[in-house]
Amino acid sequence: MATVTKKELIDRIADEQGCKRVLAKRVIQAFLDSIVEELAQGNRLEFRDFGVFESKIRAARQAQNPKTMAKVMVPCKRTVKFKVGRVMKLRLDQVPVSIDGATGLAVEGSAQRVSKTSMGGG
Repeated sequence: MATVTKKELIDRIADEQGCKRVLAKRVIQAFLDSIVEELAQGNRLEFRDFGVFESKIRAARQAQNPKTMAKVMVPCKRTVKFKVGRVMKLRLDQVPVSIDGATGLAVEGSAQRVSKTSMGGG
């Protein structure tokens, strides 16, 4: 699985749209800044067929340090939740996934779908 950077996306969009890279970068950065600002204000962003971004407040909780086994208080914090939209979900479902025999983890890009049960797993 490859990592695509913002720079690579900007270059690709500038080429596809036939515009200057500087313009594409300005538009994409303004879009991303707007998303961050709206989420910081507690607003919900809905992009039809793509998905929904919303900020949620995670409640404070008590956790345990695995090394020392000491109880630790974790304060509440704001986080972002993303729910996949219809078109993206359909597109992602088209990508073949298989299970790596050595690790038992899902691996993308295989031409054949393999389930854990067909490998003798649970």
